[in-house]
Formats: sequence, structure tokens, C-alpha cells
Amino acid sequence: MFRLLGPACLLLALAGPLLAVDPTVRTLVEVTAPGAESHLRSNDSKQVAVAHAADGVVVSIAPGPNQYPGVVITPPTKVWDLSLTGHLEVGLVNTGPARLRVVMRVDNPGDWRKAPWSTAALDLEPGGSDVLRVYYGYDGAKPGYALDPAQVSQVLIFSGASAQPQSFHITSLASAGPPGEVPPIPADQVRIVPAHGLILGSGTTLDAATQCAADGQVVTLASVAGAQTLRIAWAAGQGDQPVRLTPVRGRWNLREWLEVRVHLRNDGQTSVQPRVRVRSDSGVGDWAQAPAPLAPGAAVDIRAPFAAASVWTDEKNGSGNQFTNNAASAIEIGAVPAGEGRSVVIEQVVADLPPQVLPEWLGKRPPVGGDWTRTFGDEFDGATLDASRWSVTGPNYWDKLGHFSKDNVIIGGGVVRIRDEKKRGHHDDDPAKPETDYAEGYLHTFDRWAQRYGYFEARMKLPTAPGLWPAFWMMPDRGGTGDRQSTAHGGMEFDILEHLTGWGPNRYNIAMHWDGYGKEHKSTGNGNIYAQPDHQGFIVAGLLWEPGRLVYYANGVEVLRFENARVASVPAILMFTMPTGGWDNTPLDDRTLPADFIIDWVRAWQRTDLAALPPGK
Repeated sequence: MFRLLGPACLLLALAGPLLAVDPTVRTLVEVTAPGAESHLRSNDSKQVAVAHAADGVVVSIAPGPNQYPGVVITPPTKVWDLSLTGHLEVGLVNTGPARLRVVMRVDNPGDWRKAPWSTAALDLEPGGSDVLRVYYGYDGAKPGYALDPAQVSQVLIFSGASAQPQSFHITSLASAGPPGEVPPIPADQVRIVPAHGLILGSGTTLDAATQCAADGQVVTLASVAGAQTLRIAWAAGQGDQPVRLTPVRGRWNLREWLEVRVHLRNDGQTSVQPRVRVRSDSGVGDWAQAPAPLAPGAAVDIRAPFAAASVWTDEKNGSGNQFTNNAASAIEIGAVPAGEGRSVVIEQVVADLPPQVLPEWLGKRPPVGGDWTRTFGDEFDGATLDASRWSVTGPNYWDKLGHFSKDNVIIGGGVVRIRDEKKRGHHDDDPAKPETDYAEGYLHTFDRWAQRYGYFEARMKLPTAPGLWPAFWMMPDRGGTGDRQSTAHGGMEFDILEHLTGWGPNRYNIAMHWDGYGKEHKSTGNGNIYAQPDHQGFIVAGLLWEPGRLVYYANGVEVLRFENARVASVPAILMFTMPTGGWDNTPLDDRTLPADFIIDWVRAWQRTDLAALPPGK
């Protein structure tokens, strides 16, 4: 479940000494005063130079190996007390030849492993100027570490690695704003959850001028008995340009649903075949079209799914799901064929869940034919975990906030629970190992069971608490020592189900990683896999692994296929983890803990012809 390090980890390289000032100070450094540059220390004397200029301090960065070149500013005594203000701001001018990203970090004293800082970033075009603001307790616009503004120990201002010279002027550095200030949310980051999924209909208040993007069509909103309707009329000779319904601001967050249902009627003079699709910043869904032309006066429900009809086969060819459910930018409504007298009245638009039908074979056998034998299965019906199959200890590479504890793998009621909770303790319950504030479970078959090729499947119930990252995945295990678990040399990481709770209950990620996790690392996959939990809240995720081919299933439906000679050819183990965080998640909220990732059963099969293949084939 490898992921590139996030901003908090990247900032560690700039940690510096802890030093202070007069608590009434608002301007931290008079950057236009002679000698101001002496208060800004380069974090790399070979790459970063600091000089005075009439309008402030100039920071010049030469190309080089430093990934975060910049300056460190420390108070003259121990800490700055900025508790009378709500944010720290720096005036910036990009004096370099290319687009520049500048990051500012405001630190508290303390253990760097807990990332005791707030951050923000700003992009500037050449010659561009702006003010970068860090709000105490926030990383950009998202809540972060609970920074104490009365204990600011240092400020870091830096850029990233570049093959060409970079430079910027610092024209001011001051604290400002009221205490407890909250950062403004950029318009494109606003997320609106429609109440009960309703976007147009009874009680809605769409604004035709700002929320109905037309291209020559006549669009009219009306209200009858408190229910809004939308009439779209196409001009004679006009093509099938769709009308776009858009949020009043930002994007819709449709994380609780899997489709948009539009109820409309034809109030025109000719038959039309209306169609609907959903759109997000990352891509669009498939067009959903009325099954037949709609006669004047007739009505129809059209369901536009989030999931595409095509199966993902390559991240570069546009196959598979492109729509992102928590960032829906528009619902598009069109009608064919072109002609005079085309008009429809939209009577309701609502995000919805479709009826669910699960295939009969699910959980009973693999999805393809052959001479299959079940080689692994655990229903978790006993009172204790089967130690001959499972282990609950091991290294934690994924979560710096948490530690593994055997007490957080809980069996009972025919399921096993991987639990996250706010409970301080030592990793693996070993007093000699590091201590952290969050306990979490870990379940895997390393040193117990591994298999090369076959079909692997689990039935799982995902948690709903924000900020969690449950996953069902596989890693190489060649046995012996050395590169036993390396994803290089024929190894591969399979993320069969990788979920971020901020995405809602119906979406997860599938990914593959290989050739290590360094500069040779490669990966592919799709983060828009949609699957509806069953009536008990469970999802079944599966992987068919054959030489040169990986086929992934969600509730028995093929959702992703990867065919490549580089597909792993060494045995792999089963793993269940639930760290905090993730690359696109909502912040962790202690009030929602404890939270459980529930596994009902795990099963694996082997096919006779696959078992007979020699090593490396």
C-alpha cells in the first residue's frame, strides 16, 4: 500500500533549532530594514543565498540535490507569542524565470515525528506576487496539528527541487487576524452534500442564472406547490448541446450514492430521446439514455451511473471509471435527435442507489471456469484467531501516528475486527518499541501462508469514521531471507481493496506497485472503483491472478484488468490493515473512535494448471 510521502513528511528535512520574542510583536522581521537578511538562515549554504534588497529580502536558489531549499527564521530568545493573532503571512514575489511553489511552515517545539506545525503553499507565475497565509492549526484549508500560537519556535519558507535557478523576494513577514481564525475555503474546494440526495425538486432553490449553464437553449425554472421544475427548450437546428446543472458553489459531494436519477417529461411537439451523464474534475460518466424515443407528453426516469460500462485496462487509455463521486461538478442533460419543437421538463434530479443484484457464484467459487481447489479459508467462527494462519505483529511502515496491538484484532460473532482507537501504547505491545497515541490492528499471513496465482476474495464491512485507510492487499513472500518481500525481481504489491473513509461507503482504490519503492518504483490503478455494500453493509472484493494477467472484482463484477508480462510471478501473502491518513482523506476525528474494519471471511482457490507451473513462470 505504498504511497508517496505527504507534505508533513516532506517538511521534516527543514526542522531546525528552537529559539523566542516579545509577545506583543506582530511584525516578526522588518524585511526592508538594512541587515534584515541576517534574521533569515539558509538551510543549505551550497544552494540557498540570502541577500538584502530595497523591497525586502531576496532568496536565491541554485539547482542541486536539496528537495526543500529555503530559509529558517527563528526568534531571538525562545518562542514567539502570536496568540493575539490568527495567522502568519508572508509577502512574496517570484523573481525567477519559471512558475514557483513556495511553502511556509510555522512550528511549535516538540517531537518532529508528531509534525507539530501548520503549513500552507502558494504558486506564483514569473513576476507574480501574492501573500501566503498560514492559519494556526491548519494545513492549507484543512484542519491539522493543533498549533499553539503562543509557542511558535520557528518559521520555514522554502521551495522544491528544480533543474533551473529559482528566486523570490520576501516583502513582509507578520502575524495578523483575530485569534481562532479559520482559513477561507477556496471555491473549488467547497463540497455540498445535497440533503437526501435531492438536487432539483420539492423544496430546492436552484438559480437558473448561476446553476444552469446553457449553450443557446432556453432554460426556465418554475415552482409548483413548492417543487422546482426546469424546462429546457432547444432552438430549431440546434444540435445536442447539453444543459449543465451545477452546484451553487464548489462541487457536490455525492459520496453516499452511486447514480443520479432524473425524472423528466417531454412537453415538446416531437419525440425526443433524452440522455443524462455526470461530470467531475477528473472525468465524466457514461451517457445514460432513455431506452426509446419519448413521445410528446410521456415521462421517463433516467439513471446516470457513476461507474462506467467499460472495464479499466490502462490509466492512459481513458477506460474504466473516470468520474469522482465527491467532486461532482455538473449533471448534463441533452436530447436527440436535432429538430424543431424539442423541449423537456425536468421534474426531479436526485442522487440515488440502484437496486442491487449479486451473482450467485459470489463467495462459492472463482469467477472463471477450471479445475479449482480451495486452498485457504477462514470464516472466523471460533473464539480465538487461528495462529497457524494469522499473525498480528510486524513492522508498521504506513502510520506514524499509530502502533499495532494484538488487542485491536478482535474475533467474535463470526467476524474479525481490525480496530482503531485513541489509546497510547507501544508498538506490538513491546515496551522496547516506540510508543504512539493510536492503537490499531494488523492481520496477515506472513510466515504462515503464501500462494502464487489463483483467486483471492474477502467479504468486508468498511468503517465510516473519517481519516481511516482500511485495506485488503497482498505482498510478496519468497521465503527465506534477503529480498523476501521485495516488489522487484518478479514481485508486486496488489491492493485489492484500498479505501479512504472520506470517499464514502461506495468507492475504493485498486492499485499495483512494483520494482521497489525507490526511484525505480512503478504503479498503476484506479481510485474510482464503485461498489454498493449489501443489505448488511458488506462488500466482496476479489483478485484473479494468472501469469501476465490480473483481474479485479467488486461484488462479483469485473472492474479492472491489467495484462502485462511484468505481473508478479512469486508467491504472496494476505494482509488486512487500517492505518490513519491516506493521500486523499478527511482529517481524523478522535470523537468517532473506536472504529472497526470488519472481515466476515477470507477465501483463496488454486487452479490445477497454475499450481503446476515451474518457478518464475
